[in-house]
Amino acid sequence: MLHTVKELDGCRILATDGAIGKVKEVYFDDEQWVVRYLVVDPRGWLSGRSVLISPYAVKFIAWDSDAIAVNLTRDQVQRSPDIDTDKPVSRQREAEYHRYYGYPQYWPYSAYWAWGAIPLVIPPDPQIQAEAEAHRRADADQAGADAHLRSSKAVTGYRIAASDDFIGHVADFLFDEETWAIRYLLVDTHNWLPGRQVLVAPQWAQAVNWGERTVSVSLTREEIERSPEYDRHRLPSQDYERALHEHYSRRTQVPDRAKAPL
Repeated sequence: MLHTVKELDGCRILATDGAIGKVKEVYFDDEQWVVRYLVVDPRGWLSGRSVLISPYAVKFIAWDSDAIAVNLTRDQVQRSPDIDTDKPVSRQREAEYHRYYGYPQYWPYSAYWAWGAIPLVIPPDPQIQAEAEAHRRADADQAGADAHLRSSKAVTGYRIAASDDFIGHVADFLFDEETWAIRYLLVDTHNWLPGRQVLVAPQWAQAVNWGERTVSVSLTREEIERSPEYDRHRLPSQDYERALHEHYSRRTQVPDRAKAPL
């Protein structure tokens, strides 16, 4: 099922032995557009820092009560690497985080998550481990300096540049709760189309300019203006998604949510 990232804001994180804090934003990677971490404010418990919770740790999300259960203890979270969430997070810092929790590194893989394991991590066979280690060593020199994580709050507000002009800004993100993949950018076009919001898939983005705070898409303003109307009070059905992709004449396949790839 699809949900908006803003629905995660304020959700309580419940460890196996008590509450940790509340979600204040998410980090997604700018290569595969997948939510990699929940950024949690442990106010009143851990002062002066935020903590990262990986979807690997999520047991379930109770949307009706704004709660997310994780398979971690408060002590584990307290002892986790201190990562400055006000700065870009490098692969080196991510690697330290993953080593601490025993999670596989996702970046050597073309799939959304390493070993197809989300949220339960299942140890791979030795051959897979050897291949992952080879990837890690080959990329070690570059990985330490590369930062591919982006803040959902920082990217909210980026202008959408169609192929012929600007047409709104990023208002939210829709992600698949099975894979945590960001399936759509929710675009607010109120400056051009009063009261109308539209969806744009990340696959249709040509470039993201982090300095100029823009997302360039391979769509014209007219195509976006005439796209199927998005009802912000209802999450899109698969029929709506298919109609959206057909409108843009895109060959991008709408995933079967019951069989979404990991």
